[in-house]
Amino acid sequence: MTLHPTVAAVTERIRRRSATTRAAYLARIEQARVNGPVRNSVSCTNLAHSFAASAPADKAKLREMRWPNIAIVSSYNDMLSAHQPLERFPALIKQAAREAGAVAQFAGGVPAMCDGVTQGQPGMELSLFSRDVIAMATAVALSHNTFDAVLCLGVCDKIVPGLLVGALHFGHLPAIFVPGGPMPSGLPNAEKAKIRQLYAEGKVGRDALLESESQSYHAPGTCTFYGTANSNQMLMEVMGLHLPGSAFVPPNTPLRDALTRAAAQRAAKITALGQDYLPVGRVIDERAIVNGIVGLLATGGSTNHTLHLVAMAHAAGIAIDWDDFSDLSAVIPLLAEVYPNGKADVNQFHAAGGMGFLVGELLDAGLVHGDTLTVVGEGLVHYRGEPYLDDGALAWRPTPRQSGDEAILRPVARPFSPDGGLKLLGGNLGRAVIKTSAVKPEHRVVEAPAIVFNDQDELMAAFERGELRRDFVAVVRYQGPRANGMPELHKLTPPLGVLQDAGFKVALVTDGRMSGASGKVPAAIHVTPECLAGGPLAKVRDGDVIRLDGEHGVLEVRVAGSEWAARRPETVDLSHYQHGLGRELFAGFRAHAAEAERGGITFQSAEKATGDARWPVS
Repeated sequence: MTLHPTVAAVTERIRRRSATTRAAYLARIEQARVNGPVRNSVSCTNLAHSFAASAPADKAKLREMRWPNIAIVSSYNDMLSAHQPLERFPALIKQAAREAGAVAQFAGGVPAMCDGVTQGQPGMELSLFSRDVIAMATAVALSHNTFDAVLCLGVCDKIVPGLLVGALHFGHLPAIFVPGGPMPSGLPNAEKAKIRQLYAEGKVGRDALLESESQSYHAPGTCTFYGTANSNQMLMEVMGLHLPGSAFVPPNTPLRDALTRAAAQRAAKITALGQDYLPVGRVIDERAIVNGIVGLLATGGSTNHTLHLVAMAHAAGIAIDWDDFSDLSAVIPLLAEVYPNGKADVNQFHAAGGMGFLVGELLDAGLVHGDTLTVVGEGLVHYRGEPYLDDGALAWRPTPRQSGDEAILRPVARPFSPDGGLKLLGGNLGRAVIKTSAVKPEHRVVEAPAIVFNDQDELMAAFERGELRRDFVAVVRYQGPRANGMPELHKLTPPLGVLQDAGFKVALVTDGRMSGASGKVPAAIHVTPECLAGGPLAKVRDGDVIRLDGEHGVLEVRVAGSEWAARRPETVDLSHYQHGLGRELFAGFRAHAAEAERGGITFQSAEKATGDARWPVS
């Protein structure tokens, strides 16, 4: 199928924009490949340190220098459901590597915090920055430079982007991402959301709320709504970093274990020691990044990836921006309705045909690049299949060409919407993004007086005092990366949802983030530039009329031009964001964070994109 002209044009625009930085990146990883792992040339003392704790058979292989050494970098902890299944993976990987004539070593762990635990809490202010900490921890794990490939074990919001950013700084190494899989379906997400709203209204107590949440999040595995965590898994698959069809296979099952073992054995085959060398820095190119954006749009994925995909691309020397997302969104149909866009969960999405059906539809319509490199070879066609066990042996079969449930997953010919449901907003308040796919059409345009809040707690308090039963646009300011780390404001969804259901026209405008699971209420988020960087949102006053038009991409305040130009930004005391729960340790991150459209990155490459001064240079 011929590539869609918009997809082709956006890809070419990215390629041209990134020509200088991408060439420099490829030169660096080629030099790293030529230099090779240090175990080929280091002193005996260094080498002895590197395998001192290894089993005798593994030591023998590492001495010979002919056998691949695979690094395991894992986000395992046993507090968080998505990461608990990873406990068993290193043993499976090590044995599978030995069977393939390779060695696997647990190179390092990375932190994994849960936004579900920290929502509305001070710890959420570390969330976005944890992505960059994970990237750095991945680099530390790989810095011993004794490895030929890396297996990245991670699932959730900032973990997968951080692992990939870190792996791309070792782009000469092949990298395969090994997911954990979703937990069994529990209380339906729509019912969970209803109980949250009833609690916000005071109609049910905390016991009912806790019981509802416990029925939703109830077992090992990834939460089943389609937020950032499961958007991550979709991305790793459509960008060619998973084994095909592995994204949503449940944990602790024979098929999941077989896929984990197969990932190790595939990693052993694609190192520079063999004939099928597939370094991650070449797998992730501008085509793979565009495929990732397309997959995000086609599934109604998390808005957090308007930050994370930028950061991941940047790590590979590729510069993308929100215009790229917006232009693609205009031509990519919405093919999936999974909560918060619909009632289904990811298990139902998987059963309806899942990633294999989705990739097939996008390929047949010319909406993705089919000629990309992947960890299983050239061509995204490999990802039309689904894994299964054939008499105990892992195999792949073609995914059915028809959806198993068109209420959840549809073909390109009959989409839920002709566009991807992600809009770029612009006007005199700056640039922002909105996820319209989760918002009913009648709620996508709001024009109402502003009520200005300096944090989410102020809004919650006003709601509880009964002061918000009217049409209004909530402006929650000083929530950007430089101000307080850009916490998610998902806590605001239930009260704003209550007001919307009561018939009021309400919307949110903020330089902060919303959860990937947020929906229903129109929200202009990631407003750039942020207030602390002189963004115009800091000039808004109570009563100013704001128009948020999610249909036509408008975000503006209706204030006379002369008056608006004369206004000075209103400053606020941010000192309470700077201490407690380790926030004081992240002062440097806040000070050096890039704007939201540049991914909120706290470290930058030595070069900037050609002709684009918005990329910071360190």
